[in-house]
Amino acid sequence: MAVYTDVSEPQLATFLSGYDLGTLLSYKGIAEGVENSNFLIRTSQGTYILTLYEKRVNRGDLPFFVGLMEHLAERGLSCPLPVHDRQGEALGELAGRPAAVFTFLEGMWTRRPSAQHCRAVGHAMARMHEASADFRLTRPNGLALSDWRPLFESCGGRADEVEQGLAAEIAAELDSLEMNWPADLPAGVIHADLFPDNVFFLSGELSGLIDFYFACNDLLAYDLAIALCAWCFEADASFNVTKARALIKGYASVRPLEPAELRAFPTLCRGAAMRFLLTRLYDWLTVPDDSFVTKKDPREYLKKLRFHRNVAAAADYGLDIAKVSAGSTT
Repeated sequence: MAVYTDVSEPQLATFLSGYDLGTLLSYKGIAEGVENSNFLIRTSQGTYILTLYEKRVNRGDLPFFVGLMEHLAERGLSCPLPVHDRQGEALGELAGRPAAVFTFLEGMWTRRPSAQHCRAVGHAMARMHEASADFRLTRPNGLALSDWRPLFESCGGRADEVEQGLAAEIAAELDSLEMNWPADLPAGVIHADLFPDNVFFLSGELSGLIDFYFACNDLLAYDLAIALCAWCFEADASFNVTKARALIKGYASVRPLEPAELRAFPTLCRGAAMRFLLTRLYDWLTVPDDSFVTKKDPREYLKKLRFHRNVAAAADYGLDIAKVSAGSTT
């Protein structure tokens, strides 16, 4: 469920009166997503998305998120474009929540990604990294390496309720990641949450990227590692090397990976799996069952973490290192 704050028709009509969007014809809540309340709005001038930012989103981060989407759209990347009101503002308030209206992006996310989908995602991610290189605002990653141990400790020593021995396994993995996390790799703005439900396709072609509310400044190759975890494993947790090869070659066709990034890639993948294991573990153990937060089984990312732990080098992901670092797509 992704409508946490109800909005009445009079409230919405009053809010929209500050925009040049015509007359409100209809609106309905959108079930996708887990962080904010989203509505599909139809007016006499077109179709739009209304987002109400809920309590887990820091109000101070909103100018970064909204500004980034405007910046990317101006540089030709397909993503929702914030609509400004008559006062020139992209952010307002509705039902006690910060709110924004966005252009409607055609397409749907794929529930069964193919290698072709993965290649397109890698290509789009690299374009995003390149397009945001001159974005002037910055935002630190609120779920970076330094945040993982405190997040683990906030679970109150209850990890073994999910699987016996999990607490010791996570503690040892955190020790290893903190000791071996790479430094001095290319960094910039990353999406940090480019899962399949945040990428739209239309007639088999990628039509745009959505949900930039974890975007931040961090290592570019870490963003690719997050995507590999999200796109390149099957439902039974088996790794699909064909999809991984397509994803990374799609990325390298725009932005060739540096040798240091390739050497660090297995560690970055372990970190990506750990980040989502811990956030899912925290919600699984601490969020009440009757809350609006969608809880996801942390064991999915525990399996992925164990896979990455056994990867010795980037070549084990099925990559031809020389070609990827040179940007070859053959």
